[in-house]
Amino acid sequence: MMKILVNSVILSSAIIGMAAVSFHSSFASHPEMNGHEFLTIAHRGASAYAPEHTLSSYDWGNDMGGDYLEIDLQMTKDGELIAMHDKTLDRTTDGSGLVKNYTLKELKELDAGSWFNEMYPEMASSEFTGLKVQTLGEILHHFGQDKRFYIETKSPEVYPGMEEKLLKILKDHNLLGQNVSSSKVIIQSFSDESLKKIHGLNDDIPLVQLIDYQNEATITDKELEDYEEYAVGLGMDYKKIDEEYVDKVRDHGLFIHPYTVLEKKDMKRLIEWGVTGMFTNYPDRLEEVVKEMKTSN
Repeated sequence: MMKILVNSVILSSAIIGMAAVSFHSSFASHPEMNGHEFLTIAHRGASAYAPEHTLSSYDWGNDMGGDYLEIDLQMTKDGELIAMHDKTLDRTTDGSGLVKNYTLKELKELDAGSWFNEMYPEMASSEFTGLKVQTLGEILHHFGQDKRFYIETKSPEVYPGMEEKLLKILKDHNLLGQNVSSSKVIIQSFSDESLKKIHGLNDDIPLVQLIDYQNEATITDKELEDYEEYAVGLGMDYKKIDEEYVDKVRDHGLFIHPYTVLEKKDMKRLIEWGVTGMFTNYPDRLEEVVKEMKTSN
């Protein structure tokens, strides 16, 4: 069913692309999702400007033009899904140890913002001091129905039942669409098992397979065909790919969303290669590049 939906999206976008003038051929031809030609994905929010995964960072990411807000998930001792990249608390809070060993109530007592002021004094703000760890539900409630979210199941092997809890929360917030093109959520993971589990539970949710290449990225047609069975796209370190790789992924009708792109020159090069979106800590910077490229073509 997913393949049929993806092909339908691709066909529709090809028709739209033929009828419209685009600032670059790659934007005209790649498959669209939710009306966006190209996706600016605010990585952990606008995490260059505010403490990652806090409401401040997500608000900045939204205000700076992020089409999607990226949320990494960990799970507490009492089964609550929280926004946090690491399995441990040490880097982004004043706590220590594994997230899974703490209840949500205990985590809410931690300071999730002061570390940013210490690490990035040039961006420090008193409003970041004492920021709280956020649950997935709190973030979704904060933005309501008008925002889109790019959610990662982090270390799902550590958190049995994470996928079911995620889908229930999304359903409770009315964020699950009837098909790929109407969904307000993309789910990503390095775990193909996690994504396949989600696909089995609800095959209308667009999924993106993350790939961790240790060296330069290579991919076979067979691998791409396997990914097509459950995913609409791939994500990987932008430093590991080249234009040939992008072309190959695109030829299979898949989205390609590299991470985490910080500099304008890299953003521009990747867009010219034909990527369909990218993760960045600087959504404002990426939006500037997109506008500049539209103006120059």
